Amino acid sequence: MHERTLQKLRHSHDFSIKNNRGERRTQYVLVLTAVTMVVEIIAGTVFGSMALLADGWHMATHVAAFLITLYAYRYSREHEKDRNYAFGTGKVGVLGGFASAMALAVVAFFMLMESLHRLVDPQVIQFNAAIGVAVIGLVVNIVSAVLLKDNHQHDHDHNLKAAYMHVLADALTSLLAIVALLLGQYAGLNWLDPVMGIVGALIIGRWAYGLVKQTSPILLDGSIDEQYQSAIKDILEQDSDNRISDIHIWKISTIHYAAIISLVTHDPKPTEYYKKLLTDFHRLSHITIEVYRCEDHRCKG
Repeated sequence: MHERTLQKLRHSHDFSIKNNRGERRTQYVLVLTAVTMVVEIIAGTVFGSMALLADGWHMATHVAAFLITLYAYRYSREHEKDRNYAFGTGKVGVLGGFASAMALAVVAFFMLMESLHRLVDPQVIQFNAAIGVAVIGLVVNIVSAVLLKDNHQHDHDHNLKAAYMHVLADALTSLLAIVALLLGQYAGLNWLDPVMGIVGALIIGRWAYGLVKQTSPILLDGSIDEQYQSAIKDILEQDSDNRISDIHIWKISTIHYAAIISLVTHDPKPTEYYKKLLTDFHRLSHITIEVYRCEDHRCKG
């Protein structure tokens, strides 16, 4: 008999980002990267080129990152209505972005270590083969970056952003390598090759740190900024003699927040009344309000 009322009061818990275009284009980039990886590994083995082999295995790390991205999209979509997740699967894409950021950090670390080793113990460089590999890598990654460059509608899709940063990191590595190799071949500045590797590792490490900094607060239920929270408290407390006794606001996805607010008043009203006071706070997607009657005049303080 209460079904209509229950339906009206139920909240939606689907806060996941829908980005079919991003998912489809990540699949294209995965295939392109995987094919390039296989070709480079086979060619490096047949022609005895360490540069080709190294770049081929480097491509393998990006294949793994794209698989993480695609898995996050699929898992989020398949479990968006799963009641085992209190607020849906809005954080799955964020978790995918965090995992990819960790992979970026690992790539940056090994680039740094290898570059430092080569700076101390210079290696013989096969310039033509190395430049050829770097050019192939640059072209593949420019095409991949164009495919993954998303519009402003999905700026908060950390899952896609992580995949995009992987191809940018690879493109940067190839570009720096080409510059260093050309200067080494024609100006004898062989030391620039490991130096450029160090520069690339530091830049990629900074990108990874930035992505971790963006995703961590979401995964750790980061609260909303103090100014926004204070504005919510002011709106509620300016009405009648309401006093906020407890307030929790936390991220349930990249752009959605949930709020649990407890207030005390001498003149309690239905919870819908207090929710209407918060209508202009669009960042709050899920609001729970507890109202307690105060029988003591000291509640005004």
